[in-house]
This record gives sequence, C-alpha cells and structure tokens, in this order.
Amino acid sequence: MRPAVGQVLHFSENPRITSFVPHVAATAQQPEPYVWAVDAEQAPAYWFPRDCPRVLAWPGPQTAAADRRFLFDRRMHAIEYGWLPALQVVRLYAYRFDAAPFRPFGSPRPHAMVATAPVSPLGPAEPVGDLLACTRPPASSFGWSPACWRPWTRSWRARWSSAGSGCATPGRESETSGRTVRHRLFGWI
Repeated sequence: MRPAVGQVLHFSENPRITSFVPHVAATAQQPEPYVWAVDAEQAPAYWFPRDCPRVLAWPGPQTAAADRRFLFDRRMHAIEYGWLPALQVVRLYAYRFDAAPFRPFGSPRPHAMVATAPVSPLGPAEPVGDLLACTRPPASSFGWSPACWRPWTRSWRARWSSAGSGCATPGRESETSGRTVRHRLFGWI
C-alpha cells in the first residue's frame, strides 16, 4: 500500500476518521501541531501495529556498493519475534490525502510529511490487508516462511555478528535488559 503520485498516506488502526486536525502528538519532540502523513518511500515503515518496535534499512542514493549488496538492493524490516502474532492479526487502514497541503518534515533528510491545517481524506479508509504479504519477497528470492524469512548466509552471519556490540545475529538469541530476545528477520521489499 503506497500513495499514488500527488498523494500521501496516513496509517491507522481506526477506519472511521473523517477529518484530520493538527495536534501535538504525545510522543512529539516539537511543540507545533501537525497532521502527519508519509510519502511512498516512507510508507512501508508504517505497515506494523502502532507500538511495534522495528528496525528498517534500505539503500539510498549514497549507499556504498558493498552495503547495497548486503541489502540485496531491497528494503529490510526486522521485528522481535514476540510481535509476530500482533502483526498477523492487526487490521491496518490507509487514508489517502492530496499532497498539496503537506510539506516534508525532518532533517537532514525528511522522514514524514506534515500539514498545519485540517485535511480530509480523499475517500474512505482502505484496508492495508495482510502485512506479511506486504513485505513478501518476489518468488525468485530466497524463500518465505510465515514465521520467519531467513535468507542469510555465512557472510550475513559474519557481518551481523561482527558489527559491534549491540548488534545481534538474526535467528540468534541475545540478552537484553535481563530478558532473552529471539531475533528474527521479518521481511524485504
């Protein structure tokens, strides 16, 4: 689910919003009220339950060739394995807006679009559908399992495990704040 040209999206678990009024979000780091949306590049970052912690990586214009090969020229999403059941059952909806009242937000590179006046969606909320299917790799890729898609190789394991403290090898367990976390790679786009 991505916006068409000239549109931005807002994702929500509430399918009945008819008007979006600028407000200061509870987690905001700025005092200005905004209506938040995302462009096509940022949309996949919101294909998750609202509070689901996630890590995303994708190649950009300045990505080194070695890192581009590491990412297989795709977008990578990782979540804790414990969030998989929530990801499988959440009903997520997308609201489409005309992009004209929105401006890029974030520095040095924008990560969102914001409007400072109330906006109405172009139509009713659209169900995003199966979030696992949204990130399923092409059939020609390494393979897919609903519980965990694991395309890594020895070079992946070596790269992830040698990445320094705080980096976990996918598919391995690590101790985090006194609890064991099972690291699983979620998917690619």
